[in-house]
Amino acid sequence: MKKFSTLVLVLLVVFTSSCASILSKSQYPLTITTQPTGANVTVTNHKGVEIFKGVSPANLSLQSGAGFFKRASYQVAVTKTGYETQMVPVHFRVDGWYWGNLLLGGVIGMLIIDPATGAMYKIDSEYMSITLSQSVAANTQPELKIYDLDNVPEHLKSKLVKIQ
Repeated sequence: MKKFSTLVLVLLVVFTSSCASILSKSQYPLTITTQPTGANVTVTNHKGVEIFKGVSPANLSLQSGAGFFKRASYQVAVTKTGYETQMVPVHFRVDGWYWGNLLLGGVIGMLIIDPATGAMYKIDSEYMSITLSQSVAANTQPELKIYDLDNVPEHLKSKLVKIQ
């Protein structure tokens, strides 16, 4: 009888386990740094809902799942005056521990627990470094050029207006 109860206990553990939920997580930290620092950081989810707004360097936590068998996706927008806006996606992939359910026989974990909790997905990288490039408009200074009538460039001659 003792062997039977041990066998039942082992089978129960094997068939109700969920590898990714046990060995992984459903929320991941994300650290965002920018060059230059002090840029505005906005993170939106797949529905376009803003879930984070702050200044770099920024630390936040992201859910890995967006519903049953649906991985989360996010968009990071980085802005700073005088620099081009950068849009960077945050990717999640299937966690290797999710496939451990096949080896350990965790049918419930594979079909219900891990997909429902989002633990079947893992963030690609917990660190994001974004380098902003200066805006073209920020690099040009207003200037006044005075031309002699004989030295006016051809592409500007058609814009000349005769003053009476």
